[in-house]
Amino acid sequence: MKKNLFMAAFAATMCLVLSACGGAAEKLYLFNWIYYIPDDVIEDFTKETGIKVIVDSYASNEEMYNKIVAGGGGYDIVVPSGDYVSIMIAEGLLEPIDKTKVPNFGNLDPAAIARIGFDAGNTHSVPFMMGAAGVSVNKTKVSGYDRSWSIFDRSDLQGRMTMLDDMREVLGAALKTLGYSVNDPDPAHLEQARQVVERWKPNLVKFDAEAFAKSFAAGEFWVVQGYAENVFIEYPEEKRGDVDFFFPKEGTPMYMDSFCVLKGSKNAEQAYKFIDYMLRPDIAARVSDYLMLPSPNVPARALMKVTPNYQFSDLDRGEFKEDLGQETLKLYNDIWRRIRVGN
Repeated sequence: MKKNLFMAAFAATMCLVLSACGGAAEKLYLFNWIYYIPDDVIEDFTKETGIKVIVDSYASNEEMYNKIVAGGGGYDIVVPSGDYVSIMIAEGLLEPIDKTKVPNFGNLDPAAIARIGFDAGNTHSVPFMMGAAGVSVNKTKVSGYDRSWSIFDRSDLQGRMTMLDDMREVLGAALKTLGYSVNDPDPAHLEQARQVVERWKPNLVKFDAEAFAKSFAAGEFWVVQGYAENVFIEYPEEKRGDVDFFFPKEGTPMYMDSFCVLKGSKNAEQAYKFIDYMLRPDIAARVSDYLMLPSPNVPARALMKVTPNYQFSDLDRGEFKEDLGQETLKLYNDIWRRIRVGN
């Protein structure tokens, strides 16, 4: 009896200790883009809350989606782009968002939210970052170029250029080159876009969504399609002036990446704490400074210490990637397969 009383008292004491430490036994599983949140921000979240964050990363929406659909990971939070938010809502893969548990949602720019068509009213997603992939050029190696997707037509740069291993980004670039929407469903237009990419392909080393930034920083590649945040994080600070990053004049696919809670999350309460923490102005400013990107978090803008690589106004010719629907997505996938592996 005394032993049982002792064990009960010990258990109660341990519960109090864990509670006082912010719930040190709690965990959260985050599936996120490579490079997206600095380690010290996640470490500080754990210090404040006691919630340990286990992070896994992906390089494309397709990679993320395929893993989730296959049942892998056991994640709580995922950070898809808008088109995949729509897809995952339709397939019942996401929990509805309880905004009462995200009081910092009000910090988000209403103008940015107004552009969202993929999840009107943000019923299943909480905006995190908005931007676009562009083109980075090593100005010490390349000159006399137009700030256009046509740079990938240059055979004199063969073997020194890469484009993303991302169907929507590459086909979107080709569609914009032709004057079409990045969400164009017309088979004839998509065939034209395929021919544009096939024209670019001999000049490319590869399609690469993972190591392009490291290879560009190392001088292996001179022209890459990709995200400014990836390139400048890898590039030596004292040499960043050698890089010309631009959004091609024809326009570019845009993204809005959002926090989503996966259906059946075992740590939903911890997920809400993390999402709200990420929308706190001081934390949002740290993330934007790290990525060198403009912040969709209005009060965070006054706290930023780093000048972003571009402003939202630079995205005026950008266009959000939207859910294509099953039939059109099949068409895109077939076009992309033909590009990647041949007819």
